[in-house]
Amino acid sequence: MATANTVSAPRTAPSHASLAVVRSEARLFLREPGSLFWILAFPTVLMTILGLIPSFREHDDALGGRRVIDLYVPVAVLLAMIMAGLQAMPPVLTGYRERGILRRMSTTPVRPSAVLGAQIVLHGAAALGSALLVMAVGRIAFGVRLPGQPFGYLLGLLLAVACVLALGALVCAVSRTTKIAAAIGSVVFFVTMFTAGVWVPVQTMPGTLRHIVQVTPFGAASQVLDRAAAGAWPSWAYLGVVALWTVLAATAAIRTFRWE
Repeated sequence: MATANTVSAPRTAPSHASLAVVRSEARLFLREPGSLFWILAFPTVLMTILGLIPSFREHDDALGGRRVIDLYVPVAVLLAMIMAGLQAMPPVLTGYRERGILRRMSTTPVRPSAVLGAQIVLHGAAALGSALLVMAVGRIAFGVRLPGQPFGYLLGLLLAVACVLALGALVCAVSRTTKIAAAIGSVVFFVTMFTAGVWVPVQTMPGTLRHIVQVTPFGAASQVLDRAAAGAWPSWAYLGVVALWTVLAATAAIRTFRWE
């Protein structure tokens, strides 16, 4: 029995240390009201403002009998993910590296990768929580139907979260300072907002532009969520586009990320 305890201790220590890092990072995350607002509240606020426009609540034959607000719920869901992965997470991790925190952690039993994992978990959970809030308010306030294909919608959500976190990690990897991370993150942020349909829903874009946008990660994710919301299984082609971008961004981030 003594031998078994001696052997098992090293195996459990890393997991306990990782949980401690997650708890510590969660406390710091909850002390940032700005990040909490932009991730958790802003997408719902934006959707609510759009929903209060009378014409956005009217059924449109050009949209297959749907309303503009029906299209904007998946868009607001993607906006929450973009806020978490591209605006909130990169400055935090880049700041840790810039201040030498990750380098100092490499000399302790807690590896720097635990911080990266904790940030991914926290921002991913915040994005999913914001998505649920958007759907709940959309349903209660504006009568937006819940996803007709819930399993396809969930698959799309998970893929989109994985993709935006991989892109956020890549921004961290190529940014040596927080200023550079903010600059690169802002450029990617506005591009992804456009392709997700924040200004113009992808479904209403002109034909050529729509085809181009649909091969971007969030243009494809927008199509996945829209089809699943309408009750159809998402196109495997769109799912594949999001998955491919996730793999490419994650691979590039892993190869280029430096702890100091």
